[in-house]
Amino acid sequence: MEEINLAELFRFLMSKIKFILLMSMVSVGLCMFYITFLLTPMYHSSTTLILVGNNENQNLSLVQSEVNLNQNLVTTYSEIVKSRSVLNQVIEELGLSCNAEELSGRIHVTSIEDTEIIKIQVSNEDSEMAKEIATATSEVFRKEIQKIYKLTNVSVVDEASLERDPYNINITKQLLIAAIIGFGGASALAFLVFYFDTTIKSSKDIEEKLGLAILGNVTVANKNKGGKK
Repeated sequence: MEEINLAELFRFLMSKIKFILLMSMVSVGLCMFYITFLLTPMYHSSTTLILVGNNENQNLSLVQSEVNLNQNLVTTYSEIVKSRSVLNQVIEELGLSCNAEELSGRIHVTSIEDTEIIKIQVSNEDSEMAKEIATATSEVFRKEIQKIYKLTNVSVVDEASLERDPYNINITKQLLIAAIIGFGGASALAFLVFYFDTTIKSSKDIEEKLGLAILGNVTVANKNKGGKK
């Protein structure tokens, strides 16, 4: 691998600084255009549910047994939340134009480790609709659990929230990333040009790259317009 003269590389990059900065500005401009005209703002809304016992007179061992059972069923409950039977009811209740599969892609269900809590998070381009979907999904799910397990042990911990700011847009962060990508890409391109440039530009290049001694230099004299040929 050819040894790179860092001082020469630095001088070369500095000579291309206008190009590098221009590419950074172009990258920022394209990012701003994408955010403003092409990117659809998306909003989150989430609600949390807890699985609790339904008998206040149970002794401690039975309560603990039920807690363990509920923790084991959290994964099953998460699948029920996104089942067609639940989502079709949500679609019908809210009059949505999507199908169950499309709605399922907008819903993310997670469980908090070692707890009986599940979180239902909905993403949508309309913040109000995201909240309505999260609320309707949790209510329909509670009814389905009662039918399937004959239990009424699901309670809402946090109601569905209304988010004002889209989660997929952070202008400062995205423009900074675009500037870094533009700067880095242009710098990398300039480096490749420098690395693969094998042209001889001075007598010093002949000595360094070819290992030949320079006996003398021949300069080119400019002819004056009024001079003799």
